Amino acid sequence: MQVDAVRVYVSSSSEDLRYPVVFVVRQQKAVLSWQVPLVLRGLYQRMYTYQEVSRTLCPLEPLSEEVTSEQFLFVDVASMAPFNVHYELLVTRVSHFTLETGVMFNFSATPSQPRYFLYEFPVDMDSVVIEVMSLRGQPCAVVSVQDIVCPVYDLDYNVEFIGVYQSMTVKAAITVQRKDFPGGKFYVVFVIKPEDYTCGGSFPSMKGKGNHTWNQERIKDLSVTIVPSITKRVYIKALLFSFIIFLLFYAGALIVAFVHYMSARLKQLDFSAGEGTVAASHPIASGASEGGSYGAIDESSPAPGASPMDTLRCRSYSDSSGDEDTDFHTLQDLERESAIYRNKTFLYVSDLSHKDSKAVSKKYKIYFWNITTIAVFYTLPVIQLVITYQTVVNVTGNQDICYYNFLCAHPLGVLSTQLHRHTPNCTTAPPPAPPLTAPAGRHSSDMNGCGLTNSVGIPKHFGLFYAMAVALMMEGVLSACYHVCPNYSNFQFDTSFMYMLAGLCMLKLYQTRHPDVNTSAYFAYATFAVVIFLAVLGVIFGKNATWFWILFSVIHVLASLALSTQIYYMGRFKIDMNIFRRIGMVLYNDCVQQCNRPMYMDRMVLLILGNLVNWSFAICGLILKPRDFASYLLGIFICNLLLYLAFYIIMKLRSSESLQPIPLFCIIATAIMWGAALYFFFQNLTSWEESPAQSREQNHPCTLLSFFDDHDIWHFLSASAMFFSLLVLLTLDDDLDHVRRDKIPVF
Repeated sequence: MQVDAVRVYVSSSSEDLRYPVVFVVRQQKAVLSWQVPLVLRGLYQRMYTYQEVSRTLCPLEPLSEEVTSEQFLFVDVASMAPFNVHYELLVTRVSHFTLETGVMFNFSATPSQPRYFLYEFPVDMDSVVIEVMSLRGQPCAVVSVQDIVCPVYDLDYNVEFIGVYQSMTVKAAITVQRKDFPGGKFYVVFVIKPEDYTCGGSFPSMKGKGNHTWNQERIKDLSVTIVPSITKRVYIKALLFSFIIFLLFYAGALIVAFVHYMSARLKQLDFSAGEGTVAASHPIASGASEGGSYGAIDESSPAPGASPMDTLRCRSYSDSSGDEDTDFHTLQDLERESAIYRNKTFLYVSDLSHKDSKAVSKKYKIYFWNITTIAVFYTLPVIQLVITYQTVVNVTGNQDICYYNFLCAHPLGVLSTQLHRHTPNCTTAPPPAPPLTAPAGRHSSDMNGCGLTNSVGIPKHFGLFYAMAVALMMEGVLSACYHVCPNYSNFQFDTSFMYMLAGLCMLKLYQTRHPDVNTSAYFAYATFAVVIFLAVLGVIFGKNATWFWILFSVIHVLASLALSTQIYYMGRFKIDMNIFRRIGMVLYNDCVQQCNRPMYMDRMVLLILGNLVNWSFAICGLILKPRDFASYLLGIFICNLLLYLAFYIIMKLRSSESLQPIPLFCIIATAIMWGAALYFFFQNLTSWEESPAQSREQNHPCTLLSFFDDHDIWHFLSASAMFFSLLVLLTLDDDLDHVRRDKIPVF
């Protein structure tokens, strides 16, 4: 059925705003009116006047295909001017008013001459994508999809009243579903803004509220193409692909747990046969033969795996929370530990594992319970907020609220566009999650062979591993929440647990060789709370506030120095009011009075490198003031974690320790996955550091299965990389499972 539309062009030579010429067009079902000069307002009530105006009237639809119907329209012209006003009026028929599927149409528009066109869904199509392109970024435009209602809202001050709309510079894309338009057709409206401020541009630096006529300068050439959206078959393929990736995570976790279990069983059988029995008559530390001192081997200890007492030892080692114990130590214990720290240059794990095993295990289990509680209290308000965001988007139709890749957007139900972003995040956080499966399997197999764990190998405390697994799962959940409506204000949802995950990984590396020295869970999470508080301040003030960057840089440098001191002295350096006096004494005695070699040279090298990296971050932040403060802060954590991990592996190899096949494979897989993931991460598809219209300039079509874009591939690969990273920390010291603790160096 042919649909005809009429366009009315009017102009007037009068610029007197006191006596405009008013045009009223009366149709059968609508009345449309405007004035010349047409006045549009910009930011701070700036006025822009136009002497030429062109409007498309509501289309004339024939009553039937056989009968040609005639419809009349009336144009009334009036002015209150006390003098003659000359005007020009021209009525023309719109030759190309209906848009066709897959056919590009080119046209031009100005702020006073908007355009709109009709589109009708084909019978076999339920969803389409409206793609709009322009070779020039300026002037700023608005693309709106509106129901068949007369009059059409096609001016700058009313285009946002109904329908769905986006601002645009060179790209725009809106996905439209048939269910939202019961009549099966809609209008596509194109409005040019009088200013570019909405699209991220600057507005004229003119003072006052004077009139500015830019009619001839703000002409935008546009091309629009309406293409079919993806089919249900593509949805099913994409979901199956995500499900397969999810199963691979489970398979990987189960394989690692099974291999470790079989290896532990074989080694236990070898020990039972007398191959590699640990000598039990060589005490590690005098006076450390108390039943609760799991780092000691004395003459009363039976050979591991060689007596029925193993079952009893397993029970004594158990970290069940039902046992009554405390973290209390006698004065003799404290004096002995102080002597160890003072007199030994080279420490071994046996020197730092004197505390009661059950008390230490319960201490590390607090990490797990605390982060679980934090996750619940943090996640519920986040979910409530993102539901509110999505509701606002659906009700207002403002698609500038959320920064999507609109050229690869797939709405489903109440979720407006980001279904494709949620499926890769689900691979990180399914219930029950593979990140919990790996440490749980390792914990179970270690408990089955725990006759060896009280005398050899790294002390087995899995509380931090469980906390890391929860942090990894919550990162997936909160990343999915963030991608419901990604924007500048809620990016913190995607990074908060990244900070905690990086911090917990560093704590786990340190705890491996310092089981009695590690910080408490309460202090660790309080520190993370301060970090997140600084992240919030950075989001609010980090763009231009110099005072904030000075404050953050000072806090950053002081925190680095304080942490370095605690690490170097293994928690024996008190931080109180006399700290500056003690620092002065140390510098005077070791650097001025006599130049002494550092007692712990390797640790000193690590801390010097770490401080150089952190001071470089602080200086760069102070000078450059990056707008994306959350990513900047995350970069600090990741760089420190990578530096510490590299130091740990290098020191491990220097100490003549080896890397077993599984951790070596996990390290290689982690490096490959992170390298590939970062490649796709830097294929920027959106950027909330810019305006929504400028962000859409970076949008690209889907690249995988016609469903996932480059950022989705980043999520798949980074989820795999984080999972392998967890396995690296879980299996890194497998070669030490049967090595005496007085032979395992501390670094």
